[in-house]
Amino acid sequence: MANHHGPQASLDLTHVLYDDSSYFSLVLALVTLTPILLMPAYAALAFQTREYIIIMMWAGQFAGEALNLVLKHAIKQERPSYSAANGYGFPSSHSQYMGYFASFLMLHLYFRHRFATTGYRILDQTWRAIIYLALAAWAFVVAYSRYYLRYHSVAQILWGFGIGVALGVSFYAVCEFIPRRRPTSIFGTFKSFLVENPVSTWLQIRDGWDVWADGGREAEWLRWRAEWDRRQVSNSIRKKET
Repeated sequence: MANHHGPQASLDLTHVLYDDSSYFSLVLALVTLTPILLMPAYAALAFQTREYIIIMMWAGQFAGEALNLVLKHAIKQERPSYSAANGYGFPSSHSQYMGYFASFLMLHLYFRHRFATTGYRILDQTWRAIIYLALAAWAFVVAYSRYYLRYHSVAQILWGFGIGVALGVSFYAVCEFIPRRRPTSIFGTFKSFLVENPVSTWLQIRDGWDVWADGGREAEWLRWRAEWDRRQVSNSIRKKET
């Protein structure tokens, strides 16, 4: 019987090799998978919140993946000789992914998001610093895992991370920073179109951070709390009547 199938390739999305005698290696093997898990998180947040900035961040992440694929097949640099992985290695897609994710999100948190206050300035600043450091550490550990698990050389990782950061900064500037500072610019006009066109209106896409400093989180919570308190009072009255 003739074989109608062409050459087969391995799709190494979750296939990770690690030293099974080392718990540290196992932890890094799990950490190196986190960029893959971020994609469904993006989708869930985009569909749940309908927020412009989340949708744009998600779109930029896809654009980065496409750019990485183009660069790999254009440069065609092999992985290190000691690597058991398939495919080209320059630049590291995981490092690029996390470089983009961390830089874009930190810029958004720094320039646009207002954190809830504890009433103590030192605690507020400490909490912000912890979040920024956690994001940076997460990105660094993922990048380091690609070296420790023998998937990429140091140069491939550094280039990937640098490209990701450059893309994150550039994309944030184009879709949020410049439109905010110069609303009449071409980028500001395009952002307004993305938010106000009939399709976006039908999908109820919004730019919460352009109206509320915290994206509307506190207003939504207050609305929920008012309804919650109203129901609690109503339930108490019913209990007394019975």
